[in-house]
Amino acid sequence: MIRRSRRAGAAVLVALVLLALCVAVIVSLAQRLSGSGQYLSYDSVATRLHGTDWGDPVVLAVGIVLVLAGLALIAVAAAPGRAVVVPLRTLDHGGGAGIERRSLRTAVRRSVTSVPGVGAARIKMRGNTIRVSGVSDRTEVADLPDTVDRAVADAFERVGAVSAPDVRARFRPANTGGSR
Repeated sequence: MIRRSRRAGAAVLVALVLLALCVAVIVSLAQRLSGSGQYLSYDSVATRLHGTDWGDPVVLAVGIVLVLAGLALIAVAAAPGRAVVVPLRTLDHGGGAGIERRSLRTAVRRSVTSVPGVGAARIKMRGNTIRVSGVSDRTEVADLPDTVDRAVADAFERVGAVSAPDVRARFRPANTGGSR
């Protein structure tokens, strides 16, 4: 039930390259049919391609670049994306449920900002690790990471997530108005 993110970046890159090639061909053919000055001369390109041997180093270089680009696109397509939905505990009747990462991050942020002494918090979720950073209202923040760790564990328990993550919390103390 773990939905994966789409490969939009690679698809957009390939689509833009193909669009640029298609526009260049259309412009060249339209200029050729209208008899005006050609931006990209079809005859010069055809002559250059017909005069190129298979043993030419340019052909080898272009071939290598295209093979590497193709392998890179296959690797991007084959690698699993980041999970969009985090699984929750299994229900009694065997069904599964999940929560979007964005909603889980919002629940964790709400839980962290409810901790006394936390002014603002920034939450980063990566794998099974949550990084919490922010500014405290207090000048002494030594005990704050432990309290935030418990708050995050409570949020995961409340939501019903499968496993509680490793929490790394870092807070800056309140500005005491000292020298700048």
